[in-house]
Amino acid sequence: MEEVRLAEVLAALSLTTDLAAGMSFEKGLRTCVVATVFARDVLAGDRETCRAVYETALLRSVGCTSFAPELAEIFGDEVAFQRALKHLDPGGGVPLAEQLVRTGGWTRAEGRRLTDTLTEVLPTVGVEAMRNGCEAGQALGSGLGVRSQTLAALNDVYERWDGRGIPLGIGGERLSFAARVVQVAEQAVLAHASGGEPAAVSAVAGRAGGHLDPALAHAFAADVTRVLAPLREPDALASVVACEPPPYSTVPAEKVPDLCAVLGRFVDLKGKWLIGHSEHVAQLAESAGRLAGLDADEVTRLRCAALLHDLGRAGISADVWDRPGPLSTAETERVRMHTYWTQRVLERVPALAPLAPIAAAHHERLDGSGYHRGVLGDRPPVTALILSAADVLAALTEPRAHRDALTVDEAVGRLTREADSGALDPTACDLVIRAAGGRPARPRRPAGLTAREVEVLRLAARGLTNQQIGAELSISSRTVGHHLGHIYDKTGRRTRAGVAVFAMEQRLLP
Repeated sequence: MEEVRLAEVLAALSLTTDLAAGMSFEKGLRTCVVATVFARDVLAGDRETCRAVYETALLRSVGCTSFAPELAEIFGDEVAFQRALKHLDPGGGVPLAEQLVRTGGWTRAEGRRLTDTLTEVLPTVGVEAMRNGCEAGQALGSGLGVRSQTLAALNDVYERWDGRGIPLGIGGERLSFAARVVQVAEQAVLAHASGGEPAAVSAVAGRAGGHLDPALAHAFAADVTRVLAPLREPDALASVVACEPPPYSTVPAEKVPDLCAVLGRFVDLKGKWLIGHSEHVAQLAESAGRLAGLDADEVTRLRCAALLHDLGRAGISADVWDRPGPLSTAETERVRMHTYWTQRVLERVPALAPLAPIAAAHHERLDGSGYHRGVLGDRPPVTALILSAADVLAALTEPRAHRDALTVDEAVGRLTREADSGALDPTACDLVIRAAGGRPARPRRPAGLTAREVEVLRLAARGLTNQQIGAELSISSRTVGHHLGHIYDKTGRRTRAGVAVFAMEQRLLP
């Protein structure tokens, strides 16, 4: 691995958030360029302000997976619903049901039902969702090393100028300047995609004084051609890298795995049963790589690929990942596409493109029974073979909605049968099995957590209620509440998503 531009890693995360929020691929990149040009060339922002705008635009939706399982339980396909939310304007004068029909393709009856549900849950579930999103965004942003101004702006991305946003309902000048600029840029980009410059001007003007800062909306309209000029460039990623405010942030080679780990945590938040999976696979693959005698650089690349292997999961609804029953044929096909999207995201980013052939091949099989290509080639790299085996063993020893976690012995038996059948490489499987036997026996207890608090934290991270945690651990829900209070105080996190990110940061899962 070599040193990389932080901008490229943020771009990869932006592409992944596009998938998770149901946006068109590269919508986040286009928003970043427009917002940065707007702040720099029209609003004459200083370098630090422009940097905050730049980073905020790329990370605008970094909290969008934090409450995905809960939203899926309420609205079904939360990816489709989040896509519709990007276009909704409660203060726009058009009934929400009609807006949902226009933007989401639902029938009028479905639009009314979704509107009734949204109106009912917004004061409670909506606020909780945004609290989770903001805390997760703060935690993930901190892990990426972005500016403090950016972290502050990420708290405001769901708020509105008129104070009707969530979770805090603040508005006006109390909102971060960077967040207000990004809000204008995002609405302009969304409208421009369907109607060009006139639609962008109309959309921003229509939301001025409600969703958007009216002064910024006026400044946008006054110089719209210059602000939207970057959208004519054919390569959005190249434009993002070119417009990064100097000095450019670079990450040394030895720190690149830490950034990849943040992207893995973002994706693992997608489902209650996925928390910690990316790190688990990475630990097994890394240890197996060392046992195989790979040099240090190859081991680092293998670890990074393992951390990023499931990026494509973000684009499939949490309802699918958390389903306790069988999937339909259509849902199975969606699942099979997640490796394709992992490949597309990584190939799009030069700094991470060399990892794509390894990361996106984790469901391929030597006998051609895997996906998404259905073939590994005549001489697949040993790193890809190891990652495939590590992914299988890790998944088998983790609980899922449709089954309990297998013991290591049971999982080893299944992995061995996969190797004997010709699906997985026997040598790679043997290396992963040996790696699984070398994990430390004593659990870590960071932040002064007790052993019982770690147990409660693990279950809370998966979204279990106090009552469910109590039943699992044979303690009362009241006792669970006391433990959670201590966990929140010790970790500094206050939401399920925040606790889940902490658990992944500290490698407490699975």
